[in-house]
Amino acid sequence: MADVTVPRARAVRLGGSELQRFLVRRVAQAVLVLFCVATVTFFIVRLTGDPVRTMLPPEATQEQEDSLRATLGLDRPLFVQYVSFLWNALHLDFGQSLFFHESAFSVIVDRLPATIQLAVGALVFALVVAIPAGIIAAVKRGSATDSSVVAAVLIGQSTPAFFVGILLILIFAVKLQVLPSAGMGGFDHLILPAITLGLYSMAMIARLLRSSLIDVLGEDYIRTARSKGLSRWLVIRDHGLRNAALPVVTIIGLEIGSLLGGAILTEQVFSWPGVGRLTVEAITNRDFPLMQAIVLFLSVIFVLTNLLVDIAYAFLDPRVRLS
Repeated sequence: MADVTVPRARAVRLGGSELQRFLVRRVAQAVLVLFCVATVTFFIVRLTGDPVRTMLPPEATQEQEDSLRATLGLDRPLFVQYVSFLWNALHLDFGQSLFFHESAFSVIVDRLPATIQLAVGALVFALVVAIPAGIIAAVKRGSATDSSVVAAVLIGQSTPAFFVGILLILIFAVKLQVLPSAGMGGFDHLILPAITLGLYSMAMIARLLRSSLIDVLGEDYIRTARSKGLSRWLVIRDHGLRNAALPVVTIIGLEIGSLLGGAILTEQVFSWPGVGRLTVEAITNRDFPLMQAIVLFLSVIFVLTNLLVDIAYAFLDPRVRLS
């Protein structure tokens, strides 16, 4: 078999000063984003109502309400509370949870492993299904297989997660009784929540990979490689997927943040004890410190994920310039 010279992405050479300027600029943008998120969150959570009324029994007197409000620091002027919140947040002090009576940051850290486990399971499911489906649909473009994949992708992207979760519970837990319907335990407890949470990401990655690979397979260097005698799958594996992976890598990076922060409905449906379910509990209890801590915590995850995706994109594609 003849050797084929195919244009490949060369290694990107980033100057130290260029990379430093990029990182400094992105870190400054990240700090500004987090400041805006903290400010908006602080004022919005206070529109949800008075937490003191939910912490005391209905027969509590006005003196008891005033005493508890003073103990929690809610009797101070709003601007003073805001400045105090920002100053403490800079030191990773988000205050005491009004409901759990411990550090809000510690409460989140306790729930985080469950959310990470669910997000990893959802991402693995999404990648295992989406990558073969996207490749097959692109290679067999216009066939019945392609149409089936496109239809499945559209259904996956348009079906709400709570509906998928309830449907899976009815089929596999109620009718077939082969998988548990709720709670956290062994691997079998993870299957249904992971599928529910990862379905949208799977559909998005498969659709994007299909479109990107179809564009790449139409390039001249792909036809040159094929004309030299290389097999179709070898050309796709060695030359097509590398270039088609650039937008997919971006989406995967962003989906990691979405999976960690967007598991609220899935965790609620399956009674999964993660950060998503904790968010619902914090809102229900009007737990101001915990709500603020959760939003900031998830915002940091999104910001860091975006930063890592941008850096990875620049290294994968030498045409991308950090400046």
